[in-house]
Amino acid sequence: MIMAVCLLSAIANAQKKNSAFELKVRGTAESVRIDGVADEAVWTTTDEARDFYMVTPMDTSKAVVQTVVRMTYDNDNLYLLAICYNKLKGQHMVESLRRDWAFGKNDNFLVFLDPFEDQTNGFAFGVNAAGAQWDGLMFEGGSVDLNWDNKWLSMVKDYPDRWVVEMAIPFKTLRFKKGIRNWGINFTRNDLKTTEKSSWAPVPRQFPSAALAYTGTLVWDQPPPIHGANVSLIPYVLGQTSKTYSPLKSKDSHADIGGDIKIAVSSALNLDLTFNPDFSQVDVDKQVTNLDRYELFFPERRQFFLENADQLNNFGIPSVRPFFSRRIGLGVPIQFGGKLSGKLNRDWRISVLDMQTAKQTEENIAPQNYAVVAIQRRIFSRSNIGILLINRQSTGSNDAGRDSIPGNIPDYNRNIGIEYNLASRNNLWTGKQLILKSFTPGKSGDDLGLAGFLLYSGKKWKIGGAYEIIGKRYNAEVGYVPRQGYMKFIPQISYTMFPKYGPVLTHGPQLITNYFLSAEGDRTDDQTSLSYLITYRSRSTLTFTGTRDYVKLLFPFDPTNSGKDSLAMGSVHHWNTITAAFVSKPQSVFTYGLSASYGGYYANGEKLSITADLGFRLQPILNIALSTSFNELSLPEPWNRTKFLLVGPKIDLTLSRQFFLTTYVQYNEQAKNTNINARLQWRYKPASDLFIVYTDNYYPVPFSIRNRAIVLKFNYWWNL
Repeated sequence: MIMAVCLLSAIANAQKKNSAFELKVRGTAESVRIDGVADEAVWTTTDEARDFYMVTPMDTSKAVVQTVVRMTYDNDNLYLLAICYNKLKGQHMVESLRRDWAFGKNDNFLVFLDPFEDQTNGFAFGVNAAGAQWDGLMFEGGSVDLNWDNKWLSMVKDYPDRWVVEMAIPFKTLRFKKGIRNWGINFTRNDLKTTEKSSWAPVPRQFPSAALAYTGTLVWDQPPPIHGANVSLIPYVLGQTSKTYSPLKSKDSHADIGGDIKIAVSSALNLDLTFNPDFSQVDVDKQVTNLDRYELFFPERRQFFLENADQLNNFGIPSVRPFFSRRIGLGVPIQFGGKLSGKLNRDWRISVLDMQTAKQTEENIAPQNYAVVAIQRRIFSRSNIGILLINRQSTGSNDAGRDSIPGNIPDYNRNIGIEYNLASRNNLWTGKQLILKSFTPGKSGDDLGLAGFLLYSGKKWKIGGAYEIIGKRYNAEVGYVPRQGYMKFIPQISYTMFPKYGPVLTHGPQLITNYFLSAEGDRTDDQTSLSYLITYRSRSTLTFTGTRDYVKLLFPFDPTNSGKDSLAMGSVHHWNTITAAFVSKPQSVFTYGLSASYGGYYANGEKLSITADLGFRLQPILNIALSTSFNELSLPEPWNRTKFLLVGPKIDLTLSRQFFLTTYVQYNEQAKNTNINARLQWRYKPASDLFIVYTDNYYPVPFSIRNRAIVLKFNYWWNL
C-alpha cells in the first residue's frame, strides 16, 4: 500500500490546478474605514475578482448570484471589499449574530488564504449577511478549525440589491514567510434563497469550497510587510463559588488569576505560553445515550489546545489517535505549559507542546508532565511525512512515595509515530499510512500499531479502503485508541447519479463494511451497511439504510450500560436493522431532522431508536435548537424492557455581535442527570470578553439538586 500511495503522489503534477486565476493586490497610502461603505478612492482602482463559478447545485456553469471582490493593503492590514448581489428578493437567511456560525445555515461570504501556497494549511475569514464573523485555521487541504479566534475587523451594510462586506485583517494575525509574493486564495459565497454555492476559482462539487487544491493566486506588487515585535498578553481574573448538595459538602469559593502569552518568534512561527489556565467558559459536551462497548470520543473544546493544533490532534485516524489533548488536565489542574508551532519554511512544519499538571490530592495522583513533538515535511505537490513523539512522565511522588499514579499505572508512557499523508494535486486521491510504537514499563512486545486508508473521490464514484492492526500491548495513555489486540478492515464504495430535471439533485447507493478480527485472526465482530442517499435541490436529504451486525463478545457486557447484569464473554449475537432519516431544507426559519431505526439487538432482543433535531430562528437574534433521542430495548431477563430518553434544548440569544446568552438544558435518563448550563458573554473589545457561567446538576427522580456553581471570568487581549 505504501508503494501505491507514493506512486500516486509522484505522478501528481506540481502545478496548481487553478494557477490561471490571479488577483493582483497593490498597496495604498489611503486610510480605509471599515464600515461597509465603499467610498474610499482606492476601491475604484484595484483589480476585481468576479464571474464566480457555481459549485452547487451543479459545477458546470457560471454562478447565477454575482459577487465582486477587491483587495488592497497598507503597512498594517490586508483589506477586502466584497459586493454580494441579490438575485431573489426577500430577507437574508442567517442563523444568529454569534461568531463561527454554521456554514450551511447562513447567507455568507468567505475568503480562504494559503500564505505559503502549499495547498494544505491556511486561514479562513468570513461573515454572514448580518455581519457575524467566522474564522478558523485551515488544515489537511480543506478542513477549517473554527476554535481559532483572533483579532480582525469587519462590517456588513445592506442595500436593496446587494450586501457589502469590508474586512481588515492585521498582518500580525496571519503567519507567512518573508519575501513570498504569491499566496493561494479563493472566495466563496453561499446564497440560501437560490440554494447556490459559488467560488471565484472553480471547485468540483464533490469537494468543499475550502479545498486549497483549487485556490487561485493572490499576486502582491511587493512582498507583504513584516512587523517586528508581535507579542500579545491575554490575562484573566476569575471568581467562582460552588456547592455540592449530595453528598453534602461545604460551600467552596475562590478567586484565581492566570493567562496566556502569544509571541511571534517569526512571521510564520508562534510561541504560546499559559499559566494556570482556566476553561470554565468552554461549552459543555453534548450528552449522548451510550450503548457502546468501548469509550466514546468527545472533541477537545479548550482553545489553548486547539489553536494551530491539527499537526498533533489529527495525527493518525479517528479511531487510532496516539495524541488526544483532552487527556491532559482531566480532573487535575494544569499549572503551566507552552506550545511552539508553525512553519519553518514552505516545506517544514513543527509543533512542540509541554504541559505540567499539579498533584491531585483526592485521587492521590502525582504531578505529571506531558511533552509532545511533531515534525512534518512536505513532499511532492501536496503530500507530507510526519513524525510524532509523546512522553507522559510522573514528576513527583504520590502519598505512598511511589513515582507513579494510582491504579498500577506505570511511571511513564511514551509513543513514537510516523505517518505519510497522501493528497493528489486535484484532490481526487487522499490517503494515509501510519505506524506507531509505545514504550511502557512491563508492556514490551506486541506494542505496535498500524493503520492506513486510500480513497478515490470522483464526481460519481467514491471508492476506498482502510485497515487497522493494533497490538495487544500497544498503550497510548495520552491518546484515543479504544481497542487493543485486533485487526480491522473497512472497504467502502458509493455511486452518485445526477438527474437533469426534477426536484432531486443527486441520489445513489453506498456500501461500507467494518470487519474485525482478533490478533489471532478469528472473526470477532463486523457491521455492513447499505445506504441510499437522496439529495433534493432544496438541500433537504432523505436516507434509507439497512445494517447487518455480528458480535462475539470479548468481555462481559451489559447491553443497557446501566449497571445491570452482563452477557457472557464469548457469546455470539447478530441482528439486522433498518433506518430512515430526513433532514429538512436549511432555508426555513423552522428546520428539523428526523431519524428512526428498528431491528434486533443483543440476546435476540429488539431495539427501537428515534431521534429528532428541531431548530427555530428569529433572525438574527434568537436561535432555538432541540435535540431529542429515545431508545427502547426489549431484552430477556434481567434487563426486560428498558427505555432511555435524552432531551437537550439549547437557546442562543444574540442581542448584538458583542453580547451573547446561551442556555443549554440536558436531561439524560440513562445517566440519571439533568444539567443546566447558562453562559453570558460580552465581547467588549475584539478577542476580549466578560463571562458569567452558571451550572446546575439535578437528580431527575426524585427531583433534587446535586451541585451548583457560578463563575465570573474577565479576560483582555493586549497587544504590546
